[in-house]
Amino acid sequence: MIIAYDGTKYQGWQRQSGTPMTIQGIIEKTIGEVVGYPVEIDGSGRTDGGVHAGGQVANVRLSGKVEEAVFQEKLNEKLPEDIRICHVELVLNRFHSRLDAVAKTYEYVVDMREKADVFTRKYCYHYTKPLEPEKMRKAAALLIGKHDFSAFTDKKDEKSAVRELYDIQIETYRQKLYFRFYGNGFMYHQVRIFVGTLLEAGAGERSVESVLEALKSKKRVNAGFLAPAHALTLKEVEYKVKESLK
Repeated sequence: MIIAYDGTKYQGWQRQSGTPMTIQGIIEKTIGEVVGYPVEIDGSGRTDGGVHAGGQVANVRLSGKVEEAVFQEKLNEKLPEDIRICHVELVLNRFHSRLDAVAKTYEYVVDMREKADVFTRKYCYHYTKPLEPEKMRKAAALLIGKHDFSAFTDKKDEKSAVRELYDIQIETYRQKLYFRFYGNGFMYHQVRIFVGTLLEAGAGERSVESVLEALKSKKRVNAGFLAPAHALTLKEVEYKVKESLK
């Protein structure tokens, strides 16, 4: 399943025993109502509370085949309007949304105008300090590649903080700043810390070289602030081989 959701009122992707307001929990409950028995789904990764998705991927194992279009329609009839199943496809049983993913793209949007855009304010971080995009691009270039990104996560018990960042794109359009991060995987808060660090570099609050120093130090205290969740969207998850049953 390819899933889109507005994460504004949810406590993130991952199901939690203390709240029904998670994306995974709601979709599992809805599928269970459609097929008549409890199910568990596996997502390509966890998004934090308040983070959105346009291309989250999840798989579910059912007791028999279903007609994809009919199944999708039934789910969307029951799901809340801020969660939508965009595509359903039968795949081989060994497919796993997280383990088989080879790349993910996240987008973070910053509104740089004096007053926040009325229509997009819930999905942009309103940041009014003057920014130098070229400084941010130079700082971003230091992060690209395969590194230990321990300084850029708030999770202390990661088995390995080594990830490969393939590209960072920084573009401005109509007083908005767009960050796009493309890599093989991202840790807890990693993209949001990247954004905070690059904004500090762009605002002259840290040097471009300090980004490399933070990377080498492996200490969170040397990286930038945690940018707010509501401006972040998981755009796409990629797989090396698409194993369709068709």
